[in-house]
Amino acid sequence: MSERAERRPGSRPVRGDKLDQPQEQRASLLPRVDLSQEAFGVLSEKFARFMGTPGFIIGMTVFVTVWLAWNTFMPRSQQFDPRETNYTLLTLILSLQASYAAPLILLAQNRQADRDRVALEQDRARDERNLADTEFLTREVASLRLALREQATRDFVRSELRTLLEELEERSVIRRADDDGADEGRRAHATREPRHPG
Repeated sequence: MSERAERRPGSRPVRGDKLDQPQEQRASLLPRVDLSQEAFGVLSEKFARFMGTPGFIIGMTVFVTVWLAWNTFMPRSQQFDPRETNYTLLTLILSLQASYAAPLILLAQNRQADRDRVALEQDRARDERNLADTEFLTREVASLRLALREQATRDFVRSELRTLLEELEERSVIRRADDDGADEGRRAHATREPRHPG
């Protein structure tokens, strides 16, 4: 039989028995501190920004200068990091600071890169929307231009009205001439007609 079949209910699973389930966590001796990644990231960014300021550099310069001056010029009994030991304590402090500062700065840079990536994606989406809006407006303007070509302009309407007016005036002149000619013809015809005795 396999191990799975031999295992009794309630017994502890064999390591690697079920790879799709997480293992039980062991109780640790140290107290667990719950610190969210966001809060830790914000703290690391603040620290990285502070380390990049002139105030931090001036403060570190003053600190190191005072440390070196104290341990060089003070009486030997009051020195806590003597020159004879090559300022070992100062070296350890600066190494410790650098060992913590480098990962915190990298974490801050990663968070900034993530923010830049999100901002870039938002800018790209905004640009795509602007491009789509611009293309839509371009199509609308083109359709309006095509529609306006088919519309009569003011000058065209005026010229057409002028032409119609001239045609109407010509027709009225011709009609008057025809009416005058017809009246004269009727009169001439009336004068020529023989009168029948009644």
